[in-house]
Amino acid sequence: MHQQPKPPFPEQQHEKPGIESEIEPRPRYKAPHYKGAGKLEGGVALITGGDSGIGRAVAVLYAREGADVALVYLPEEQSDAEETRAAVEAEGREALLIPGDVCEVDFCEEAVRRTVGHFGKLTILVNNAAYQNTVAKPEDVTLEQWDITFKTNIYAYFYMVRAALPHLEAGAAIINTGSITGLEGSDGLLDYSATKGAIHAFTKTLARQLVDRHIRVNCVAPGPVWTPLNPSDKDPKAVSEFGMKQPMERPAQPEEVAPAFVFFASNADSSYITGEVLTLLGGETRAG
Repeated sequence: MHQQPKPPFPEQQHEKPGIESEIEPRPRYKAPHYKGAGKLEGGVALITGGDSGIGRAVAVLYAREGADVALVYLPEEQSDAEETRAAVEAEGREALLIPGDVCEVDFCEEAVRRTVGHFGKLTILVNNAAYQNTVAKPEDVTLEQWDITFKTNIYAYFYMVRAALPHLEAGAAIINTGSITGLEGSDGLLDYSATKGAIHAFTKTLARQLVDRHIRVNCVAPGPVWTPLNPSDKDPKAVSEFGMKQPMERPAQPEEVAPAFVFFASNADSSYITGEVLTLLGGETRAG
């Protein structure tokens, strides 16, 4: 296995949604040991939360495999999105930047329209954008937090799928980002864990509904991953120890998670796989 950063990391806390360029150490997304094989040649992917973290690493590997990408992100994440676009272009593909809020159904429909209008088609949808806010006691989860977590983490997945389906043809793929928290729960993440469990059920049901259309639907459910999500949520001490309890004694880097998204997007690799929730847990052998 290749060497990756291990905690303790510097104690830090960043304002939501978190800017990847401000995190120390920088999350790794370039995957220098990953060799492209043209698995997604000529494809077009729309990736929500595509500016940073897992979404950025997925965009880079999709480009390396021959796909153009549309990146959806919040306007305040523009600097991260531009870095991701440069990384995609370095792989010889094009990245379309679409800033906006996936909580708004009209924006999700616009994002799909812009993607198809620019590239002429859509072959892969990656639902990845997420909101997380740790609260210790259930009664301290505000109605506002509950609302934004569900709108970002599961409503938006439905909005994007509903908008994308008229453009997805046989052989297309939908990949959702779940979480081990959706299988095992997590202290302090009542609303977040609930949405991730919903994503897993959403994946399995949608896969059954679309199998006759030859559109595959799968889910990647990681454990801890070093992205802007947690340094912009947890207290500095918890951030410094993030991922330390895994058997590998560290969180995953985005470049280690992204190949699973290639696998599910590629008909060469996973043509017989739909409705799966794949856990990536750094040595843990239980999930639920």
